[in-house]
Amino acid sequence: MISKKVAIEVLNAGLATGADFAEIYVEEIEGYGLRVENAKTQSPSSSILRGAGIRLLNGYNSVYGSTNDLSRRGLLKLAETLSASFNEERKVTVEKITRVKVSKNNRAKKSGKDIPVEEKISLLKETNDIISSHSPSIVRTITSVSEERRTIQIFNSDGKEFRDFREHTRFGLLAVAANEDGIESAFEGPGLQGGYEYLEESIDIRAMAKEVAEGAINALNAKDAPSGKMPVVIGNGFGGVIFHEACGHALEATSVAKGFSVFANKIGEQIANPVVTAIDDGTIENGWGSMNVDDEGNKARRNVLIKDGVLQSYMVDAFNGRRMNTEPTGSTRRQNYRYEPTSRMTNTFIDNGESTVEEIIASVDLGLYAKKLGGGSVVPGTGDFNFAATEAYIIRNGKIAEQVKGATLIGNGAEILKNIDMVGNDLKRGQGMCGSASGSIQADVGQPTIRVSEITVGGAGGELR
Repeated sequence: MISKKVAIEVLNAGLATGADFAEIYVEEIEGYGLRVENAKTQSPSSSILRGAGIRLLNGYNSVYGSTNDLSRRGLLKLAETLSASFNEERKVTVEKITRVKVSKNNRAKKSGKDIPVEEKISLLKETNDIISSHSPSIVRTITSVSEERRTIQIFNSDGKEFRDFREHTRFGLLAVAANEDGIESAFEGPGLQGGYEYLEESIDIRAMAKEVAEGAINALNAKDAPSGKMPVVIGNGFGGVIFHEACGHALEATSVAKGFSVFANKIGEQIANPVVTAIDDGTIENGWGSMNVDDEGNKARRNVLIKDGVLQSYMVDAFNGRRMNTEPTGSTRRQNYRYEPTSRMTNTFIDNGESTVEEIIASVDLGLYAKKLGGGSVVPGTGDFNFAATEAYIIRNGKIAEQVKGATLIGNGAEILKNIDMVGNDLKRGQGMCGSASGSIQADVGQPTIRVSEITVGGAGGELR
């Protein structure tokens, strides 16, 4: 961390050639990881990352640089190098800096740094054994925990200082099963902004280990998924990754401000079925993607993106907000100090609707139930996507029937929003890492069970009958 005196000097050095705004982002990240693979404990990993990034803005122009030299000399050198990008009269001078009070939400009750390593190893070995003992067909098991503790300090030319502390803990459970017909896997990765209290208050990790083992074995024995256009029911929780990837990124100012988004200039327009309300909420207590303040010092917010199918707002950072004439929405994030910040999602989800899961399943005569989704890909400019269903079933006569494997959902973000015609009341969120312009960040996705009236399914099982 650096002093106010040094910060004022560095900010003024950056502003000397006409920049209208300057910002210093100082950060220290402590990382820790431990895993057990096939009953063998791997060596723990640990890391420390410390440094600062300086950003100068001038109208619609931005320059950014970073350094791990936090000395006065090192920071001044970086600020002076960046300021060479401009050649105008000084517009702003920083006289003093006032520290802004930041709330202390999302604190860990049982920080990982206070948990003995023997206790962590015991838990990972126990869950590893639960998975491996489920069936002789399970050939690989990995259980892991990752921890991250991050301290940040932000100074800007508005004369403000912000400080925040964030601790994230995530568990990983992987099962790989194999037989003469192939190899299948199942994975769960629950996490939160907090500590090991998660194991007592929110999840049953031992039950989750059993579910992962069962998932891998069941997938191994499933038939190939059908292909073609059909109604699809998408399960709650991580099923929300479709909205996150195919629609959420297109609502970030990173793409909206330059007109690269299919949703640009559509505030107030009906872009989704009226049953759809979507929210990005960085204020959820201990949420995986929550913050007290974002990486510009803006207070975290609950932003309603879509209400009853109508586009309400975007996720906006201060720089892109200049082009959009819009105030920032507490949505500015970055992987670490080496990345220039920009608008990103936090905890993004489709909100609860009025249908029950039973009603949604019963409404489909013949279709697919994608209970769990995995990875996929999206073309940001068009919203075209494909996602793999890691656990899927055929729906026949309104009932869940045989399990299938290898199903891929193929579609377009703007179209799928209009085709979501039923939304359940069983909202659940899942955790993941999101990669985009400002690096890889913790992002929480979610939704209730939803029905998509028609979507293309790819699979090797031929036509659905």
